[in-house]
Amino acid sequence: MFSRSAGRKGREDLNYSREWKHPIQDFQKKELEKIEIAEEILKNARTEICLSMRFFNVSLSMLRPEPASWCPSLATDGRTLFFSPTWLIETFQERRVKISRLYLHQVFHCLFCHPWKREDRDSRLYDLSCDLVAEALLDSMYAGCVYLRPNRIRKEWYARLKKRRPVLTCENVYHELENFDLGEEQLCQLLQEFHRDSHEAWEAPKNKGASFANRQKEWEDQRNRVQTDMEFFSKEASKAAGTLASQLAVENRKRYDYRSFLRKFAVLQEELQVDGDSFDYIFYHYGMELYGNMPLMEPLETREAVKIQDFVIVIDTSMSCKGELVKRFLRETYGILSERESFFRKVNIHVIQCDEKIQEDVRIQSREEMEAYMKEFTLKGFGGTDFRPAFAYVESLRKANAFHKLKGLLYFTDGRGIYPANMPSYDTAFVFLQEDYQDVDVPPWAMKLIIDREELEKDDEY
Repeated sequence: MFSRSAGRKGREDLNYSREWKHPIQDFQKKELEKIEIAEEILKNARTEICLSMRFFNVSLSMLRPEPASWCPSLATDGRTLFFSPTWLIETFQERRVKISRLYLHQVFHCLFCHPWKREDRDSRLYDLSCDLVAEALLDSMYAGCVYLRPNRIRKEWYARLKKRRPVLTCENVYHELENFDLGEEQLCQLLQEFHRDSHEAWEAPKNKGASFANRQKEWEDQRNRVQTDMEFFSKEASKAAGTLASQLAVENRKRYDYRSFLRKFAVLQEELQVDGDSFDYIFYHYGMELYGNMPLMEPLETREAVKIQDFVIVIDTSMSCKGELVKRFLRETYGILSERESFFRKVNIHVIQCDEKIQEDVRIQSREEMEAYMKEFTLKGFGGTDFRPAFAYVESLRKANAFHKLKGLLYFTDGRGIYPANMPSYDTAFVFLQEDYQDVDVPPWAMKLIIDREELEKDDEY
């Protein structure tokens, strides 16, 4: 017979045996519980952000949470918010504000289309630029759910970058970091400071189908909606969202193809050139066969062409304009105008330098003269900014019959100056560089064009 103690021991062994037989099920159950807790943490973080900044509501809902074993914290591909349950639970216990910050960090990556702009750039430098921009935005926000006091390293780098770039974008930060020529030790220090999430889901978008590329358009549309919502909730936005409004204004600004824009100043005119489009080879060949050397139809010796002939380029040479950027603007303009399909054989282009008075007027009549001018170009002036003298001077040239048919005037400037009160009889465009541009009201009769610095980053070959 078995003793009572032996029976109890047998039951304990049996219970142990049952537990030992199902370790996988027990592990899976615990993992599911962790995932449920993590999803609840994310839901709470989203609620806190929306209560402070309601204009993020739709943006946050565009990312569907999904646990991922490869993800160390949070990551996104523009549609899914990948998360590590373990990281979320541990971070929530440590400091929950870090979760809200990193959640919004993912939203910023998507709103500013960081996953789709890497292209052939250096991946480490580009990822650092994107993280730095996202963290700079978060550090400018005073909403309690995301605010953490930035440390000395961050403050120093923000100040250093904003001296050169008033509004930080991933493109211009990447450009500046390239110029700084960071050593490996300094690069690693910055990565350690600003790297908070995984960008693994950004890799190889071409292998992820058309839907991955379409997400960029979805987020661009959403970025415009966020800006609209912020303008509607302007008082709330200004208190909580820091520099986000100016960042959105820069990113949402309409881009123009500078090449297409210059064609607005072209005119229709006959040019001495064989017109192959109006030539019929059948009649030509028939005449040569029938009469030996007498074609029935010869090509026209002139053709109509739409090109630039009379044109004025005014360069603002005040202290606020940077000489190197002016030269890049001229090089880009020259590169477009010097194409055969843009120039007539004889042109009449005046390049005028002006601050508060006319400093120089150079007349250019051919591509060769433009090229020679570019080689010897130097800025002159550096006084204040007044746009009126340039327009008065151009009007005096018109009255002196210096132009056959003046189509337009292009004024490269930073925008801060005195505009003429009256509309001229020709088209006028004020050209601003995006990195230095601050929204200014040009007269209603003038066009306003904002171009990216990258458009002016051409080879210094002229």
